[in-house]
Amino acid sequence: MAISVNTLTQEIHEIPNNLDDSAVIEDFLSRHSGKKVVAVQGLGFVGAVMSIVCANAIGEEYAVIGVDLANENTYWKIKSINDGAFPLIADDPKISEFFDNALAKGNFLATYDPVAYQYADIIIVDINLDVQKESDDKGDLKSFDVNLDSFKKAIQSIGENCQDDVLVLVETTVPPGACEQIVKPIIESELAKRDLALDKYRLGHSYERVMPGPDYINSIREFPRVYAGVNQISADAIENFLKTIIDISKCKLTRLEHTNATEMAKVLENSYRAMNIAFVVEWSRFAEEAGVDLYAIVNAIRARPTHANLMYPGIGVGGYCLTKDPLLASWARKSFFGAEFDLEISVSGVSKNDQMPVFAFNRLVEVFGDISNNRVVFLGVSYRGDVGDTRFTPVDTLVRMVRGTGAEIVLHDPFVSYWEEQKCAVRSDLAEIIESNPELIIISAGHSEYKSPEIMQKLLESEPTKIYDTIGLLNYEQIAMLQEKHIVSVLGRGDI
Repeated sequence: MAISVNTLTQEIHEIPNNLDDSAVIEDFLSRHSGKKVVAVQGLGFVGAVMSIVCANAIGEEYAVIGVDLANENTYWKIKSINDGAFPLIADDPKISEFFDNALAKGNFLATYDPVAYQYADIIIVDINLDVQKESDDKGDLKSFDVNLDSFKKAIQSIGENCQDDVLVLVETTVPPGACEQIVKPIIESELAKRDLALDKYRLGHSYERVMPGPDYINSIREFPRVYAGVNQISADAIENFLKTIIDISKCKLTRLEHTNATEMAKVLENSYRAMNIAFVVEWSRFAEEAGVDLYAIVNAIRARPTHANLMYPGIGVGGYCLTKDPLLASWARKSFFGAEFDLEISVSGVSKNDQMPVFAFNRLVEVFGDISNNRVVFLGVSYRGDVGDTRFTPVDTLVRMVRGTGAEIVLHDPFVSYWEEQKCAVRSDLAEIIESNPELIIISAGHSEYKSPEIMQKLLESEPTKIYDTIGLLNYEQIAMLQEKHIVSVLGRGDI
């Protein structure tokens, strides 16, 4: 199974009345005397896996402490880890392997107590930093803002507890300028309050390039890294640490001259991909109007090596990065560096991507007409194929719009059993759903299961229905086969 939240452990565990875990931490560290201590702030999709990568470091034996908040949304992760159940499920076998190794060595502890930072030689920041967007009912972006209050509070908790010679490594995607203008002043202010030296700590930024799926661990451990420090000593310290968790025999470490540069590199990297997707949105509409198959056109163009990364059309952009990173960059340009104007093309790209589910819905109504009395099945609610991550999934908008017609909604996903954003259960019995003969089936996520021979056979055996492929999952042979019995439409293929 691909990466997803472990719903078996995601119950609200009783949160302790006494939020002092110092005795537990001291007992843990007493069993790992002489080891350097790595504290990972945040136990989400990145922090939890980064923790077990550090616990299985290549060139060092670390004692690793994962730190998260003690509330109903996060405490279950802490409890699950300490009970021996990793809070994420993945089809990457290394996830289980690395966690089991950490359990066997006993070198990974989870806690809610920021006193853990007091013992850390290295602190890795892996927390969320969101963008607040306001859009109209068509998905057109009207305004956006970045609220740094929670981020500042998290950094403050580090400064209030950390040693004066700590290495703080920010992995969170932040607005360019954040380490220099936010993290550094807070750390120094808190050290000064405790009469500690201000010239011994080290600070830098090295963004993760985590890829959910079967190579989750390798996307951390064996993928090129970009890093920088606020000064030379910090950069050297970061390089030395990264060499203990990154396999430099398989990938390259690239040092940039300043944390502004690495912070910009991350948001530019994701903005480029978001713009590539937004670009093809306009062309998918053109293809619909012209009655041509954009998938075939893109395949023909991809034969040229310089254009091999041209994107396919689809239902929209989802996930935690591409939906916000261009806006982080634009916000930083104006807020930190005094620019008068946004990064207008990048902001426009986000707005265009946010409108994609609306276009998919309009195309649905155009092709199939009134669906208000239909039983509509969505195949997939996650934002990406073979991944159980529903954060900012474009399926959310499309489901809401279809539900708004009065249609009955049935949700299926092999990797998601509960959709947190929609507060509803998601079914896993696909064969049974197909056999119930829904009036409309919408393919909304690219899970491999949906194009398997078994499912194709089930569809051929079912009563005639309407099938709407929003992501181009079906190949030409499958489309032709299904058209013998069903009405099939593919987004971005004006000829179907």
